[in-house]
Amino acid sequence: MKMNAFFKDLKIVELANVLAGPLVGTFFSELGAEVVKIENKLSKGDVTRSWKLASESKISEVSAYYASANWNKKSIMADFGDAADKQKVYDLINNADLVISNYKTGDDVKLGMDYETLKKINPALIYASITGFGEESRRTAFDLVLQAETGFMYMNGTPESGPVKMPVALIDILAAHQLKEGILVALIKKIKTGQGSKVSVSLYDSAIASLANQAGNWLMAGEDPQPIGSLHPNIAPYGELFITKDKKQVVLAVGNNKQFEQLCHVLALQSLSADPLYAINTERVKNRKMLFEKLQSRIKNEDSDQLMKQLIENDVPAGLIRSVKNVFEDAAARSLIHSDTRIPENESTSVKTVIFNIK
Repeated sequence: MKMNAFFKDLKIVELANVLAGPLVGTFFSELGAEVVKIENKLSKGDVTRSWKLASESKISEVSAYYASANWNKKSIMADFGDAADKQKVYDLINNADLVISNYKTGDDVKLGMDYETLKKINPALIYASITGFGEESRRTAFDLVLQAETGFMYMNGTPESGPVKMPVALIDILAAHQLKEGILVALIKKIKTGQGSKVSVSLYDSAIASLANQAGNWLMAGEDPQPIGSLHPNIAPYGELFITKDKKQVVLAVGNNKQFEQLCHVLALQSLSADPLYAINTERVKNRKMLFEKLQSRIKNEDSDQLMKQLIENDVPAGLIRSVKNVFEDAAARSLIHSDTRIPENESTSVKTVIFNIK
């Protein structure tokens, strides 16, 4: 079965806007599902339609932001205050397998789009909901707020820069992944039992669950993670920016002693791997500033292309710092762009969200 036909019989009504919920709809759309996106007629649709760069066309109804999360959906403008519009949406939901929503707590009930109401229309319905701070909170939530409230901004940046937001709405993306996983479990349950489900996640819980090793550093080691830029608190050299002869920036992600030995081999610094100050990772972390200086003194004489070639050949994890423009000049990245993107109202381009393969 082709990937874009995997969910060809799945019918989805999307009541969500901005990013997290729409990304879930796009995931299923890319796998062949029929996704109908219901947008607020009174506010001229999903707010991200108006989130345009200064360089974007003022005429187009679709922003690059909107396009990034709404691939191949049928868009319907509706006013839930209008009985006819509301009934059209109920009719769609009556024949749907899945509803995706991201209402603030209480607004779903006020609009008649909550799970208890909709399961009376369609008892086998899977209702998937994203909230900001949980179903008991009416607090308005945007990704920036969640990055601030869950430790991400505090850890990001450097002591000099102060807290820094990540340049993508990462908490929204993490919550979208959590909701997709919950929906897939609910679909398995429905196949086995015929029963519908309510699946709910919050941006807050998704963020906390994604603190991973940084949570462990506090919970187990009692160390409150500090802003250290790209550096890794547990590994060295990892995250330092090295400048090459041709003024390119290279990062290293040396995760074990063998990789460090190979790095020293590439740079003709074999004495470092035998030095007690750097021979094992705990010592490298302790002495990372001195280690950086020794590595940088050699890397500054290396051409970036040749250095990267040698590092890759010797299995040393390393990467060149690239802009997004640079990234999409690479054939591997270009293969992840939708070649037949279909966005309501006009042609757009976006990157795929489904990138796994099943055989």
